[in-house]
Amino acid sequence: MSEAVLNTNPGAQNSLDPVSFFKNLADETRLLCLLLLAGQGELCVCELVAAIDDSQPKISRHLAQLRSAGLVSDRRSGLWVYYQLHTQLPAWCHKVLQDSAAANPAFLHAAQARLCTMENRPAKSCC
Repeated sequence: MSEAVLNTNPGAQNSLDPVSFFKNLADETRLLCLLLLAGQGELCVCELVAAIDDSQPKISRHLAQLRSAGLVSDRRSGLWVYYQLHTQLPAWCHKVLQDSAAANPAFLHAAQARLCTMENRPAKSCC
């Protein structure tokens, strides 16, 4: 069994402010990543690639930016890299993401449908 390694950017949490947070939400790919993670809890990069229907390098680049900003953390398990919302993300950030997802279900619908129909999802039985 391979050891899972958690990677966070602890210094970024101290500098998180509304401007930085909303700048990260301003990009559609980053917004979809954050909303999917808020709804699913933890997703592998391959799951985000399938859900967003974009290239792995593009998704990984956006995830790296979100990690650098302190919005997400990742852990490596074997060949897989899993992302989740950062555990120290302020409550107001969670509320913005929850309210955004609830008020805009059509925005997430296609991505959630692709995720639910993804074959060979790592360690997931269903959405």
